[in-house]
Amino acid sequence: MFPLILASLFFLGLHFGVAATSLRDRLIERLGEKGYRILFASLALLGLIWLVYAWRQAAHGSYIPLWGQPVVFKYLAVLLMPVAFFLVIAGISTRNPARLGQEEMIESGFQPTGVLRITRHPMLWGIALWALLHLLANGDAAAVIFFGTFLVLAIKGSYDLDRKRLRQYGELWRKYQKVTSIVPFQAIFQGKQKLDWGELGWWRIALALVLYGGLLHAHARLFGIAPLG
Repeated sequence: MFPLILASLFFLGLHFGVAATSLRDRLIERLGEKGYRILFASLALLGLIWLVYAWRQAAHGSYIPLWGQPVVFKYLAVLLMPVAFFLVIAGISTRNPARLGQEEMIESGFQPTGVLRITRHPMLWGIALWALLHLLANGDAAAVIFFGTFLVLAIKGSYDLDRKRLRQYGELWRKYQKVTSIVPFQAIFQGKQKLDWGELGWWRIALALVLYGGLLHAHARLFGIAPLG
């Protein structure tokens, strides 16, 4: 279990201690944007491989049950995982001011569309939902550490990303924050946004369902666990 804890701390420390701080900016000044991206991506990939390997070793070598695997959590995961798929797909495919330059942000008029009306960081919330559902459905110490790592990374990462954008764009990002929210649906509940189903893109919903259906069917072969088994 200790190697899994170390892998989790390394993975989180890399993101929160570098990517989410001003150290990132200093590294970019020294290494250049491309050099920094190569270095960070390499370390992140190594950290991910280490984390997965340590989790598999812990799960097979020192299984420590906590709340077990209640059937209700398995069915909850099956029911809500399509939402996680949709958030990730929509987050990747929707034009997001978070990935634009200052001039493009001004030209966009800071008007979020589609899934950005729900949350300005949809992909991270998709990852968070995936992690939470799998954490609940597994219910052992290794799963809590493994999936909890991604849950913490995604949720805290949403707020850290906002702070990074504030350093980059200043008042431009504050203006965008006023009409959107980090927490899903908060801006809609507050009357700052309205949910537009047409903007979400029915093709994104269909793609999420198709990909999820395929993964659900192949889950046992890929990961050795049947979600409904």
